[in-house]
Amino acid sequence: MQHLDPDRLVLLALSEEREELTEADHLTHCTSCQQELRSLRDVATVGAEVQDLRDLPAPPEHIWQGIAAGIADSPPDAPVSVAPAVALAGPRRRRDRSRWLTPVLAAAAAAIVAVAGTVAVERFTGRAPGEQVTARATLSPLATVPASAGGYVQVLADGQVSIDVRNLPLTTGFHEVWLLDPDDLTKMVALGNLPDTPKAVLPLPPGTDLNRYRLVDVSDEPHDGDAAHSGNSLLRGTLTK
Repeated sequence: MQHLDPDRLVLLALSEEREELTEADHLTHCTSCQQELRSLRDVATVGAEVQDLRDLPAPPEHIWQGIAAGIADSPPDAPVSVAPAVALAGPRRRRDRSRWLTPVLAAAAAAIVAVAGTVAVERFTGRAPGEQVTARATLSPLATVPASAGGYVQVLADGQVSIDVRNLPLTTGFHEVWLLDPDDLTKMVALGNLPDTPKAVLPLPPGTDLNRYRLVDVSDEPHDGDAAHSGNSLLRGTLTK
């Protein structure tokens, strides 16, 4: 099976590009690409959460040696800095940077983990570092939604779904989270409404088959008393394990 281009995986991890249907299908079946994308997203998430940490001990010398080795393997004209890698999930980066992000990503991730450790994990999740994540997804805006919108989803082993969204369009109604069957979009499971905060934890209905209902959908719903999906989807992303 042919793997997705590493540069493309970087852009998907940073939410620089929307996931195409063919890519979503590939990620469903390709374990190697799933693992690489998961690692990239983990680095992006942790990097965003540790930007404001101060007065932390310096990483061990072997970490910097690993970063130097990664930079040495990158193109000659690549910027000699790991700061953009540490701030991966911050402001949107230009596409040409993805070419040099890939070789140094693993080394930068090691530096982040060595400095921040479980502090960053607890900041991001708001829960104990031992909590197991069984599936996750990056939410990307649909064509009619501003490109700055997006988010992340984590399915927890305790039967809850943690969701973190940003820049959703204003609504006169409310935002609702769904799990859809990508093979039949009329089949869906409602998870609940989003509060007026970026982060929320919603219960996963017992017995939900995430192998089938693996497409996460955030919709704009009117206050019309109709519990069905409005048909106005804002964000979508495919759960991977």
